[in-house]
Amino acid sequence: MKAFLLSLVALIVIAFGMNYGLNTYAGFSAAERTTVGHSVRLD
Repeated sequence: MKAFLLSLVALIVIAFGMNYGLNTYAGFSAAERTTVGHSVRLD
């Protein structure tokens, strides 16, 4: 039971850490993916 709780806590820490890291440092946030850049053609 102790190992299960430790792995559950580790899973939660890793999941939140990766979510924070990807959104903050890697630039994979929804705002950056949906922002219209200068490479859009308009007719």
